[in-house]
Amino acid sequence: QVELVESGGGLVQAGDSLTLSCTASNIPKYYCMGWFRQAPGKEREFVASIDWSGGYIGYSDSVKGRFTVSRDNTNYEAYLQMTSLKPEDTAVYYCVASEAVFTKMEERFGHWGQGTQVTVSS
Repeated sequence: QVELVESGGGLVQAGDSLTLSCTASNIPKYYCMGWFRQAPGKEREFVASIDWSGGYIGYSDSVKGRFTVSRDNTNYEAYLQMTSLKPEDTAVYYCVASEAVFTKMEERFGHWGQGTQVTVSS
């Protein structure tokens, strides 16, 4: 079965950078991978996704220009590089995988990690 394990979360100050990693097990290389986040009291929201080749990449408007998603298919890993972090980026970040070649739709991501907390102080 597919397993996704996130790492790299933590407490940072506004303006800092942080990189999240996701290690995938038993996942076909063609799977779309991505990141969602959920802030306290808010609905879960799409952050970024990437197809297996890196040719298709999508970002939410709230992170576009600040976050970069990438993946290493050799090591079955995905990354989310976050720069210019803001307090409103505070959330639990989830690594996700989908059988779809590329998608941004939450309902298409059937595999989720446990999440890693990112807290940005002002």
